[in-house]
Amino acid sequence: MIFDDVLRHGWRAVLAHRQRSLLTMLGILIGIASVILLTSVGEGTRRRIVSEFTQFGTNLVAVNPGRIETTGVPGALGGTVHPLTLEDAEALSRIPGVREVVPVNMGTAGVEWAGRERNVFVYGLSASGPEVWSMRIRTGRFLPAGDPRTGSPLTVLGPKLKQELFGEGNALGQHVRIAGQRFRVIGVMESKGQFLGFDIDDSAYIPIALSMPLFNRDDLQEIDVLVSNASVVDSVVAKMERVLVDRHGGEEDFTITTQTGMLDSLDRVLGIVSLAVAGIGAISLLVGAIGILTMMWISVNERTTEIGLAKALGATPREILMLYLSEAAMISTAGGVLGLATGMGIAQAIRLLFAGIPVHTPIEYVVLALVTSLAAGILSGILPARRAAAMNPVRALAEE
Repeated sequence: MIFDDVLRHGWRAVLAHRQRSLLTMLGILIGIASVILLTSVGEGTRRRIVSEFTQFGTNLVAVNPGRIETTGVPGALGGTVHPLTLEDAEALSRIPGVREVVPVNMGTAGVEWAGRERNVFVYGLSASGPEVWSMRIRTGRFLPAGDPRTGSPLTVLGPKLKQELFGEGNALGQHVRIAGQRFRVIGVMESKGQFLGFDIDDSAYIPIALSMPLFNRDDLQEIDVLVSNASVVDSVVAKMERVLVDRHGGEEDFTITTQTGMLDSLDRVLGIVSLAVAGIGAISLLVGAIGILTMMWISVNERTTEIGLAKALGATPREILMLYLSEAAMISTAGGVLGLATGMGIAQAIRLLFAGIPVHTPIEYVVLALVTSLAAGILSGILPARRAAAMNPVRALAEE
């Protein structure tokens, strides 16, 4: 019996009991579909977040006030000992390997012009903001360089905010009110899109010195540092820690976060989600494998005479073993293919119906799903196939 005959005979056996075979495939189908669906959404989300992080460049380091600890209640024993200051930002800018530094304050405020008003994010930055954040000016110019402790009432608008306030008209040279204060528009940014759900295009930028009284702050919310080269990020971060500790009286009351660290944290979270998804899929596959084992065991009992006749005509135990293994493998693989189609179909439907949910199905997951379904069928079919191969042909024919 050649391999083609084994496959053809196995497929006929599957078709002979269509309803039973379809029900047996169901467990494999559900397992593969659930894994493909959830991993597609998870991988799409991961790619979206990585894309949003990297749109600001890959050598960005953020310094925030307060120390992130693994235990304890934040704020229970008081706030930050030393807040971040403009002097801290200037000290960081003098570290070798640091290309640019931008002090940051942010908050929401109303931006008004000619009776139109929008409540948007307002960022207090220095002149180095576009370079550090990999942003470009569409028209006009960004905030002028100079002493960050002083600043003129100038503002740069995001493209969406400009469109909402001025429409197709020219915004340059016009005066808007931000939180009731008068600012002259000197530039409009190019579109940057969204970052973690925040629309960066719907925002305004003002000098860092004017943002402090606007948001009633004497300190900085963040200092962003652009490192000259990705290869020196770790050494620069170590120098930044030493400089800030010295400036803060020996206290490490700040948190330095690199983009690599943020992405590593994201991968750890998604790894836990992937394990949960794998658990769901494993349970469904186990149920499907038990179903195949049960069906094949019943099939062997029902076809005892057929097995005896095949052996009497010269079929070897190996050929009988391969015959029943191929039947189990076909059922599980068909279930895997149907599950793959179902999972990818639902994923694409979600992408079409809910544009905000990113979906991506890696090809390696598709191959792994098919291999897993095939392996599940073979493993679950071994016991019934060995039982059929070990049958005595005389006794099998005598059971008729």
